[in-house]
Amino acid sequence: MTDLQVSRLSCWPLFRDCLAYTISAAAVLAMISDSRIYWYESASLLLIYGCYILVLCFDIKINQYLMKKFSPCCTCFTKAMEESTEQQPLVGWRDESGPLIRQQSRTDSGIFQDELDYSQLSTSLHGLDEISEDHPNVFTMPEADMKRILWVLSLPIITLLYLTIPDCRRQFWRNWFMVTFLISAAWISAITYVLVWMVTIAGETLGIPESVMGLTLLAAGTSVPDTVASVLVARKGNGDMAMSNIVGSNVFDMLCLGIPWFIKTAFINTSGPIEVNSSGLTYTAISLICSVGFIFLAVHLNGWKIDKKLGTICLVLYLVFTVLSILYELGIIGNNPTRVCGN
Repeated sequence: MTDLQVSRLSCWPLFRDCLAYTISAAAVLAMISDSRIYWYESASLLLIYGCYILVLCFDIKINQYLMKKFSPCCTCFTKAMEESTEQQPLVGWRDESGPLIRQQSRTDSGIFQDELDYSQLSTSLHGLDEISEDHPNVFTMPEADMKRILWVLSLPIITLLYLTIPDCRRQFWRNWFMVTFLISAAWISAITYVLVWMVTIAGETLGIPESVMGLTLLAAGTSVPDTVASVLVARKGNGDMAMSNIVGSNVFDMLCLGIPWFIKTAFINTSGPIEVNSSGLTYTAISLICSVGFIFLAVHLNGWKIDKKLGTICLVLYLVFTVLSILYELGIIGNNPTRVCGN
């Protein structure tokens, strides 16, 4: 990104998501303090996430109330009310996908606010009815050499997904979009399970602690879709949506730890709590809380905009956090005993 390619941010969406992430990380920190997870503790994580969803349902009203309440004493709320820089795509990028689906204002938090937004969405989606049936054939071999290699390697999974997932872009499967969504989610779950299993085996074979494997390979792999989605919406100038996607997805990851923990303690092993394997989780949770606070402060000091300088700061922060976490998990710093996958 060049200096001209800047996307503005609103105060409320980032504050909302950072606060939710801080609360979720603090809740996890409190639960793992004794290295045991009870059923009521895992259920409380699900309850916190339910409250977060409830806040999102009334997000627009809460946003408007806070703006009116705190705009006289908070400059970021005042700027949010005066500026409307979110209405244009990111400067320096050319939008090749046609008209924007909707105009996003500075007071928007990713939710439609009035009938005009709905009409704009309807107008933009009207062209979906005119999608051609001549879609590119997934079995056509690319011309570039590197793309051919990747195509051959991915051909088995492409064939399997092609045979099992209905293509709802085609007229015949147009009304099967929910089936497409559910089957896609099922495939993502299955592939994720296999990925975690393979990473665990690799860590056990190489003598690498499972927490280190999670901090590196698994974290990078699961963050790629979020990164791509955030880059796409940021290029359109939707900075709030990009930041909410990044932070909000981590809120989901953190609080949804309660699902497997609750199933394990409430239905499978009701005789006792779950033993947490890594004492380094305490250090990790504290680091996450500090990093969220640092990001919020960095965005504020940067004038509530996403630019190259903020990206560099976040990248350096991530590298520092990862290195310190790995050193702690390996027992190089601190008194954390090293535990290998499978032990």
